[in-house]
Amino acid sequence: MESSSQKTEQDLFGVSTPLSIGIEEELLLVDERLCLSASSERLLRDIDPALRSRVSTEIFATQIELKTGICDDATSAAADLCRLRRAIRAEGATLLGAGLHPEDSEEQPALVEKPRYAPVQKDFASLLKTPPCGLHIHVGMPDAETAVRVGNALRYHLPLLQAITANSPFRQGEDSGLASARTAVVRSYPRFEMPRAFRDYEDFRRVADQLIAAAGVDDYTYLWWDVRPHPRLGTVEVRAMDVQPTVTANVAVAALVQALAAKEIDQRATPEICREALEESYYQASRYGLEARLMVDDEIAAPALEVAHRVLAEVRPYAGQLGGEGALDEIERIVREGNGADDQRRIHQAAGMDALLTWLAERSGATAA
Repeated sequence: MESSSQKTEQDLFGVSTPLSIGIEEELLLVDERLCLSASSERLLRDIDPALRSRVSTEIFATQIELKTGICDDATSAAADLCRLRRAIRAEGATLLGAGLHPEDSEEQPALVEKPRYAPVQKDFASLLKTPPCGLHIHVGMPDAETAVRVGNALRYHLPLLQAITANSPFRQGEDSGLASARTAVVRSYPRFEMPRAFRDYEDFRRVADQLIAAAGVDDYTYLWWDVRPHPRLGTVEVRAMDVQPTVTANVAVAALVQALAAKEIDQRATPEICREALEESYYQASRYGLEARLMVDDEIAAPALEVAHRVLAEVRPYAGQLGGEGALDEIERIVREGNGADDQRRIHQAAGMDALLTWLAERSGATAA
């Protein structure tokens, strides 16, 4: 094994601007009835060739992933995502931004056949029933050791990020009782979990190499941890969140993650909370959303709203320096008015499932940022 000081072709830390951001939003494709539509491969064939590097299929043919370039701030990320959503809509597709389709009950979903997905289909077997849509945020890191340290620290913020972004209360037409049923779906998959803290980059590579061997997969990109160093991109990637309907909300979450990463680089202080307690706190957030109680110290839990207000106050100066302070206004709104799960339940209670699907499609189709 190469030492962490040796840069390989798979280690691009420091190549992009430190604390630059990239956003990947997984979105559902639906037809005129707002049922899932297995049209991702057609869309990828038909879309403007200049945009194909920013659009990709997922294992489910009813999903599409939109990816920004390397962005210095929230404004440029929003512009990228708006342009991509407009391009998808121009091909006649309708997008739905939710962790799960609220009504889908497909027993044999259409899957995309690609070499990369072959081991996934083999390992996941009958678990591949419901397409889950996540929001993935990349933050550029200056070097490998900083990436590991920031990744370790961001684990402590995953429960709050989950509480803010939970956006999948309905599954197969019924209220799941969870704020994020998507989390329950992906937690049934192998290698979807909160990682432990790593001592250094060499420790991360050692653990990753052992898990790669145990799983019989090609590389670390098959380790779908909630947060992970991503050497090939030179980033830390946070993956533990439901996608949001609007570009505005997804970019706001990215601005929050970017500011949290900046704060952790600057302060170098983390609480003493074991992985098991963090995992439980993350579950509590997936169950109760903004009504959860979240771990804040080794033996102390606090209401999610209280934690959110404190964290937002702490990261505002960092967001200001990074051009993301305005984007955090959307996080403030979510904390004040409720997250996506709260919104979905309000719409459903007032007007039913058809109205909820229409509302999600309208929100997901709007590209004003």
